Amino acid sequence: MEDSIFTKIIKGEIPCHKVYEDERTFAFMDIHPIQPGHVLVVSKNPVANFYELADDDYRALMTTVKQVAKRLKLSFPDNKRIAVIIEGLEVDHVHVKLFPIDSGDDLRHQPDESLEPDHPALARLAEQLAF
Repeated sequence: MEDSIFTKIIKGEIPCHKVYEDERTFAFMDIHPIQPGHVLVVSKNPVANFYELADDDYRALMTTVKQVAKRLKLSFPDNKRIAVIIEGLEVDHVHVKLFPIDSGDDLRHQPDESLEPDHPALARLAEQLAF
């Protein structure tokens, strides 16, 4: 499999606003967030579907997802929920999207990807969420 953009981010070939890293997982800010606080958690094993992950990689991914969700809830206490979406559509590398929401409309918001990312704001959030 050719390196995905996520594999290149993990390798440090593409810069990111990192929130967390361990031997099996990597979490970073999405540069085109669905909602403020949108974090991507990826497995370092670049498979297309979450059910293709080895059991240890799946457990590690979901443990990191839970930890990031707790950090998000601390940083966004006024939001009702932390949304979780597992996919691998735009990037053929399983990833979990986490972001604070109050309603289904928040979940379905489509960011304008033509806008330049707000890197200073993303860096501040990454620092706040880092663990």
